[in-house]
Amino acid sequence: MEPQKNFLQRNWGWLLVVVILALLVGWGVSKYNNFIVLGQDIDGQWAQVENQFQRRLDLIPNVVATVKGAAKQDLDAIKLVTDARTKYSGAVTPDQKAAAAGEVESALGRLLVIAENYPQLQSEQAYRDLLVTLEGTENRIAVERGKYNDKVKTFDTYVMQFPTNLVAGIFGVKERAYFQAPTGADVPPTVNF
Repeated sequence: MEPQKNFLQRNWGWLLVVVILALLVGWGVSKYNNFIVLGQDIDGQWAQVENQFQRRLDLIPNVVATVKGAAKQDLDAIKLVTDARTKYSGAVTPDQKAAAAGEVESALGRLLVIAENYPQLQSEQAYRDLLVTLEGTENRIAVERGKYNDKVKTFDTYVMQFPTNLVAGIFGVKERAYFQAPTGADVPPTVNF
């Protein structure tokens, strides 16, 4: 007569399958949670980029008002800046905001080029202070954009690597878009008088 098998001896195959499935589910949940953490990092960094964009937008009315007083004949450049600022305020997604921010940069660059042609404006301390503040803000924006792109790179790499790409596919996790300068941003604005 055979000795009686205990529960583990009788069901070791099923128990092994259950343990393997539990490990796989735990691993998948862990990877999904990493997607969440990395995604939140990206969202938080984008908020920092937006903070700096807002700082720039808050400075623009002061720059516009200062330039407007000296450059009455260049009102079209001033209108471009205010229109771009309004477009940014209406943007919803990060891609829309990035594109609108590019338009703000371009229009603001053109306005500053125009302002350089007004010596009395250049000599005003308030205007010079605004330019220094604006320059600092542009530097902050560049730093925050760089940090944002670093976080996107980390996230996208994680999403694309095997085997986490399988988990990403199951949960519908997609790669994030890098912040990219708008087309033509590498060309300085031209101003004709």
